[in-house]
Amino acid sequence: MNSVYHTELSSHEGTRRQFNGGKADIKLGIDVHQDFYVVVEQVDGSNPKPPQRFQKQAFLHWATKLKQSGAEVYAVYEACGFGFTLQRQLSELGIHCYVVCPQKLDEQNRRVKTDGLDAKALCLKLDRFVEGNRHALALVRVPSEEEEQARALHREREQLVNVRKVLEAQGRSLLVNHGMEPVQGWWKKRAFATLAAPEWIKELLGNSQPVVLLLQEKIDQLTRQLQNAANAEPPRGLGKMTSVIIEGRGSTPLSDYVQHRLIQLPICRVYHERHYRAALLIHDEHNSDISLDGASILDDRPRNQFFCDLRADISAVVAKNRQF
Repeated sequence: MNSVYHTELSSHEGTRRQFNGGKADIKLGIDVHQDFYVVVEQVDGSNPKPPQRFQKQAFLHWATKLKQSGAEVYAVYEACGFGFTLQRQLSELGIHCYVVCPQKLDEQNRRVKTDGLDAKALCLKLDRFVEGNRHALALVRVPSEEEEQARALHREREQLVNVRKVLEAQGRSLLVNHGMEPVQGWWKKRAFATLAAPEWIKELLGNSQPVVLLLQEKIDQLTRQLQNAANAEPPRGLGKMTSVIIEGRGSTPLSDYVQHRLIQLPICRVYHERHYRAALLIHDEHNSDISLDGASILDDRPRNQFFCDLRADISAVVAKNRQF
């Protein structure tokens, strides 16, 4: 009597490969941590294997062996504060690695969240994605290292500005709490020297005033560095700082990027939602931190000369692109 062993499969592709003897696809769902990874592996259409915990280098060594076996290897993990280093490392090994938006992975609402369950949920979503369901994963565009370097300078400046604002607000709060009028820019040398406040308050403010001055000096240096990196002639209505920040979102020059987005706009959307859709010209849907769906970014009145000119440009493009 012949024995028949059944292997539970999750896809028709897995069934076909089991009987045809083809190379099995390997899918890896990865829950990323600072010092280790929790990984769930699925071979073709079989059930996911139990989660495994790897140190970083051990995981890369293991992934290399999987790729050397001749199988197609796919991996997915959620975008997080650890950047895209893992994606680049796996891509160099020839592994198809995807980064997705962070999301609630408890589809059955069990209210239980562990690293292994998250990795398994990502692995099952990846299985559906590989089998053709392109809506199974909410992909995140992975920037190049050059793009990340360009963004880092602006982000550092933003962080310093935020710290300066916090210290400045703390000083104004101290003045208001003791019955005095808040003084904008109290930390500046001339304003601080003439500040009408009791000596003990000035002594407290003097603890943070040198720090704020140093922060402002660094902010000015970064501002000049960003402005020097900007185009000599940015579009009308955009300053050098704004133009270099927008260009930092991608590798495409700003003028080419604007023209590219103009050509992509359907005529009906331009005509009826001109200002709303104009925001697409400067906010790439893959890079923007602002959600464009269902949000009114611009009202009926253009806020600066750039959007006045932009409206005229859109009208000209519409006239030339009646095929939309």
